[in-house]
Amino acid sequence: MKITLPGKAATFQANQRERAEKQRKQLGVEARSWYRITNAASDTEAEVMLYDEIGGWFGATADEFIADLRGITAPNLRVRVNSPGGSVFEGIAIANALRSHPANVTVQVDGIAASIASVIAMSGDRIEMAPNTMLMIHDASGVCMGNAADMAEMGELLDLISDNIADAYAARAGGTRAEWRDRMRAETWYLPEDAVEAGLADEAVQTRKTAEPAEPDEDDQPDMVRPFDLAAYGYTGPRREQPKAEAGLTEDIRSLIGEEVATQLRAAVTLAEPAAEPAPQAPAAEPVDEWSALVAALIPDDTDDWSALVSHLTDPDTSSSAATDA
Repeated sequence: MKITLPGKAATFQANQRERAEKQRKQLGVEARSWYRITNAASDTEAEVMLYDEIGGWFGATADEFIADLRGITAPNLRVRVNSPGGSVFEGIAIANALRSHPANVTVQVDGIAASIASVIAMSGDRIEMAPNTMLMIHDASGVCMGNAADMAEMGELLDLISDNIADAYAARAGGTRAEWRDRMRAETWYLPEDAVEAGLADEAVQTRKTAEPAEPDEDDQPDMVRPFDLAAYGYTGPRREQPKAEAGLTEDIRSLIGEEVATQLRAAVTLAEPAAEPAPQAPAAEPVDEWSALVAALIPDDTDDWSALVSHLTDPDTSSSAATDA
C-alpha cells in the first residue's frame, strides 16, 4: 500500500525535535535516557527496558536508541515496556529497528503500553502481558499553529498517521484498518486476557510460584537463624545433677576385698554409727490475752512519762499565774 504524506509531513518530525530542544534549553535540563540495555553481549538473552516517555520533550531521540541497539549480539532480546507513549515517529522508528534486528525479540509489557508504546509492542516476535498490565490504543494527536489551511493540513496528517498505526494492529491481530480505527477513536483499553483475545498479545503470563525451599543444612543457614553460640563465654551447657554414690562401700572396693569381707565391714560401720538424736522441739507458746494485747498500747509503761504529761494540770506554773493576775 502506498501512502502519500501531506506537503509539510516531511518537516513534521524535524519540527518536533527542534521544539523539544528549545524547551529543554529554556528549562535548563538535558535529554534524559528513557531506555536501558543490559547483557548486550550475552550468549543467551539481552534486555532492553523502555520505562518512560518515548522521545518527547525531555526524552532522547530514536537514533540514539538504534545506535545502541546495533551493539546487541545476544541471540535473544527481551524488550520490557512500561510507557505511556510519546513521539509517533520516534516510536515507529524504534519498532522498525526491533523488527529488523537479527535476535529473536520478545516484548514483555511490565506495566502499560499505551499509544505509540503499543505500536512498539507489535514489533516483537512474541508479545507477553505480565499480570495486571494494560495496553491502550487511540488516534494520533498533535499541536498546530497557523491559518485554516495549516489546520486542515494538520488534520489530514493526523488521520494518515492514525491509519498507519491501525495497519500495525491489523498486521499483528488481523482485521481491517477501519475496524481498528473505530477501536482507536474509542480509546480502547485491554487487560492481559483481553489483549490475547484481540490478537494483540500471545500470552497473559500468570504469576509464577516458586517451589517449596528445601530444608537448609546447618552450615547453610544464615547467621540470624543459627542458635546463639555461648561457648565464647565459657558456657558448656545446662548443669546436670551428678548421681549420688551408694552408701557404704562401692562395687570397685568389693571386687578388691571380696564380697564376704565387704559384708562384714558394712555391718561394722552400721553398728558404729550413733543413733540420730531427735530434733529439739520449740517451747510451747504462752497463751495470749487478746484484750491485754489490744489495750497495751493505751497504757504507758513509764509512770514518769505519764506524770510529765499531766503535770501542767496538777502543778500550775507560778510565773504563768503571776502574769495572768497582772
